[in-house]
Amino acid sequence: MTIKKYTFSLLILLTLNTVYAQRVSTLALSKFSQISIITSGPGKELYEKFGHTAIRVKDPVLQLDLLYNYGIFDFDDPNFYVNFTKGFMKYKLARYPFHLSLKSSQQDKRWVKEQILNLTQQQKNEFFQFLETNALPENASYFYDPYFDNCATRPRDIIQKVTGDKLVFKDNFVTENLSLRQLMNKEINPNTWGSLGINIALGNRLDKVATPIEYLYLPDYVFEALKSSKIMKDGKEENLVQKTNILLDFKEKESKSNTFNPFLIILLFSLLGLFITYKDLKKLKRTKWLDFILFFTTGVLGLLIVFLWFFTNHSTAPNNFNFLWAFAPNLFIAFFLLKKNTLRWIHIYCKVMFFFMLLIPIVWLTKIQLYTYPIIPLFILLGIRYWYLQKALNR
Repeated sequence: MTIKKYTFSLLILLTLNTVYAQRVSTLALSKFSQISIITSGPGKELYEKFGHTAIRVKDPVLQLDLLYNYGIFDFDDPNFYVNFTKGFMKYKLARYPFHLSLKSSQQDKRWVKEQILNLTQQQKNEFFQFLETNALPENASYFYDPYFDNCATRPRDIIQKVTGDKLVFKDNFVTENLSLRQLMNKEINPNTWGSLGINIALGNRLDKVATPIEYLYLPDYVFEALKSSKIMKDGKEENLVQKTNILLDFKEKESKSNTFNPFLIILLFSLLGLFITYKDLKKLKRTKWLDFILFFTTGVLGLLIVFLWFFTNHSTAPNNFNFLWAFAPNLFIAFFLLKKNTLRWIHIYCKVMFFFMLLIPIVWLTKIQLYTYPIIPLFILLGIRYWYLQKALNR
């Protein structure tokens, strides 16, 4: 699921234009050729946390050793960043020498495993021709979806297409009934700012239990599925993976929480907010700056949720129950709360918001949508502050 760094992407594009300028799509692979699925371990960057899947085509007779990588940004798109924000994330298939990929993983200290597929000669050539056709400039780009159409799902789909009814897919690698969100949170430590942002931005489509096929949006599960699956050859069931090679044997990078992690920062702010609320209750007053920060921040996040939900093409942004606490109208209410004499109806608004906060545990416990644990202290602060405000503003 990973994508190469920008500088490496440029190197790839230059390589494509020089070393492999002569098209090889008309060639037929020899009987000594191999089609392999390459799985790389996670890297340091957020977009590398899931690992990566690519396809290797090796033929010593034709002197080919190519990697086909569906995880490259299409920087040629003049509206790349605008389209990326709107959910039209244009990626492309890049073909380049395998040794460049291995060198990059070596530098990043990421493990690399190779699964050589047990294919007939005809299936190898169909696989190769499919990749070559996809690598043509007019076909290379596609609209990326991190959960349903990415660097891991593309090799999965090609294997299914080439092998057809000869493929015997085994799903015994699934040992738990997990949702797409739960699978994601196993790869990215929930107590990181990247994970927090993703969990806030995306809706409850991530919270339905994933099918075995849907597990394969993650490279690790592609590896496991291939390892356990079979293929029919001459009427007999054989292993789909002919051989597994460990090409780089680095220790897998652990997904650790940030030093100044979300839970710590949110907890400290929430404790401060609860202390101020207690003092306000005792002194019968209201701390305006605290209310402004809470309402303004949750309002801005609410606007982001509305934008992603209704105005983008992100498949997993709709039906986002984070709106119960990140409520867009809070942004406008924040400025009313700066005034000495607030409007009388605002206490009713705070009652509604308090009710919304009571709904969050129900949504969570019924698994309509799972929330991420670092934000729990904020939920407590918001619930208590809304309870206090609906009383204080009604005096």
